[in-house]
Amino acid sequence: MHPSEVLFQGNRQPLLLPVCDHYAGSEKLMRKSIALQQELGPVFDITLDCEDGASAGNEEAHARLVAELLLSDDNKFNRIGARVHDVASPHFARDVAIICAAAPKLAYLVLPKVNSARETKDAIALVNRHAKAAGRSDLPIHVLIETHGALHEVHAIAALPQVECLSFGIMDFVSAHYGAVPGNAMRTPGQFVHPLVVRAKLEIAAACHAHGKVPSHNVTTEIKDTAVVANDAQRAAAEFGYTRMWSIHPSQIKPVVKAFTPRVSEVHEAAAILHEAAQVQWGPISLNGRLHDRASYRYYWTVLQRAKLAGLTLPESVAAMINNGPSDPT
Repeated sequence: MHPSEVLFQGNRQPLLLPVCDHYAGSEKLMRKSIALQQELGPVFDITLDCEDGASAGNEEAHARLVAELLLSDDNKFNRIGARVHDVASPHFARDVAIICAAAPKLAYLVLPKVNSARETKDAIALVNRHAKAAGRSDLPIHVLIETHGALHEVHAIAALPQVECLSFGIMDFVSAHYGAVPGNAMRTPGQFVHPLVVRAKLEIAAACHAHGKVPSHNVTTEIKDTAVVANDAQRAAAEFGYTRMWSIHPSQIKPVVKAFTPRVSEVHEAAAILHEAAQVQWGPISLNGRLHDRASYRYYWTVLQRAKLAGLTLPESVAAMINNGPSDPT
């Protein structure tokens, strides 16, 4: 049996995605983002944005541009997704129809402003009809949790099989309180201390981890000071359990990727532990005075998977077991 099958005992491994989700709306920024992905590799995803990216009256043309970019040869890694208008918008169904024509090369579709699990399921059903016509089944769905209703049903939304990622839409969530939550809760330090915002972040992260999905942290509005971005990303990962984060400016991509990528020392520690574990057929071991068994092996296995996604070179002692077999989280 492959190590992943031993460690997870037939259960599906938690999904892992590139740690940075970079949003781009205008044609200039979309093309620039795609060129940057070609340069850096698929260490970050790109979400082409129809909801906020399309100017009024230009919604259909913008959706067609998104589909064109998805189908182009510049979409080298097939790690580009798209955000459509919200389900209540008159542009939603047309967005879905146009963009899902490119479904074979679409990494995922993002649904904003849903209000319930039922509404999410209905939207997914429409997506599936169009994606299937283009030859794609089970297109991954990402859902923005930014309404009171979606937060109330976040576990039910995370449990939907086709949903692979939940993102926190902090700005719309704060705005939905109509002044009861101050505007400074949209940014640091308020976003990490205001009780209602903290509660929302933790509920989303907990729901994702309970169902093996990816929690994606909200945007940092600071686009000039990368130290603020790095700090936000580190807190999102270390304190709130997020494994992915938005970017809205190219300068934010590298700080986010760095913050969520395992340290080299942790990668080598994980490799040493798993190498020793494999020698005893995944029974308990003692290494450097500490006991390890399958519970810790699963943790360190995930460390190595995250390192692989980030493009790090894995130690030779574990490279073969990580790179081969049914362990690929994507």
